[in-house]
Amino acid sequence: MAPFDRPRTGGSSRSVAAGDTWWYAAVAAEAPGSFSARVRIRMRRASLAAVLLFTVAYAGLVLTATGRRWGDAAVAGRLADPPVARVLREHPTLQGIGTVSLAVAVLLLAAVGVLRRRYARTGAALGTLAATVALAELLQRYAPGPRLVDASGTVVGTGFPSSPSVVAAGTALGLVLVVPHRLRSAAVGLGALWAAALGAYGIASGRHRPGDVIAADLLALAAFAALIALLARKGKVHPASRRALPSQRFLVTVPLAALALAGLAAGGYLLGDCLPGTGPLPVELPRTAHRCAQALAAGTGAGVALLLLALLRRVDLDPNRVPYRLTSRSTEDASPEDPFPEDPFPDERDHEIS
Repeated sequence: MAPFDRPRTGGSSRSVAAGDTWWYAAVAAEAPGSFSARVRIRMRRASLAAVLLFTVAYAGLVLTATGRRWGDAAVAGRLADPPVARVLREHPTLQGIGTVSLAVAVLLLAAVGVLRRRYARTGAALGTLAATVALAELLQRYAPGPRLVDASGTVVGTGFPSSPSVVAAGTALGLVLVVPHRLRSAAVGLGALWAAALGAYGIASGRHRPGDVIAADLLALAAFAALIALLARKGKVHPASRRALPSQRFLVTVPLAALALAGLAAGGYLLGDCLPGTGPLPVELPRTAHRCAQALAAGTGAGVALLLLALLRRVDLDPNRVPYRLTSRSTEDASPEDPFPEDPFPDERDHEIS
């Protein structure tokens, strides 16, 4: 190492050569109050909040009898809602189209990253998506909770959280790592609308309960917020130099915000009227529960994407080739015998790396 370079605590012993500024970038990223530190704290809190909401959804919709009865009523209400029953009857191929769209979306995520030569970011997005799906599968099989049985007495898995919804939400949120900053709102917004449509169809078809879709969105948010916090911990985020395209606010962001607000407001309003008691279900309750479930699932999916976009509004996740550069004469006029003639860490108390 150079004469005045001090190794990071627990860090690598890699030497710092002229023009190689990885060590200084790491120090600046870990400095309290730095941009990377603020992003790391912000995303870590978002991830922990998503985990907390996921736990609340699991406890309220899976472990309690009222939550399970509400989910059953929402699934039963799909047949009591004439528009939903008509769509399911007239379009039986929607399930296959949804499955194909999941595969196409994952391939599109990988293709965008490869075409932009963001190999590390693409690998991180796909790896996080795979780990989230694996965690969802483990929760479905081994999470404590009541086991449901069908009419023949066969044990049926809970499906909490929904794996297809995890793939859809994770793909939509993973676009923040591979698309350009100016197109991020449009890409993530359109992906969130597509994921909300798949979640709505999963509830309408009876394959998943509303809690399965809501929990999948929260799980995807927790995973990708934790990933971005890790990138910020390594100093791989920087302030955005350009704003998003103005048209995105009206074509994508505004509809996404309207869907989030309307879905959560309508679902919360209907939730008080469709919570079942201990007796037999009223005639109108299943249809109301189904509409409430659709509103809450759509609002949660749109809200998750909108929250991530808001947290990353001024953050650029594209790799910055030279985020920090020494501008003193020590890197320009230094001789081979004395590469660092000046101490880069003077004794002034107000000195800091920027």
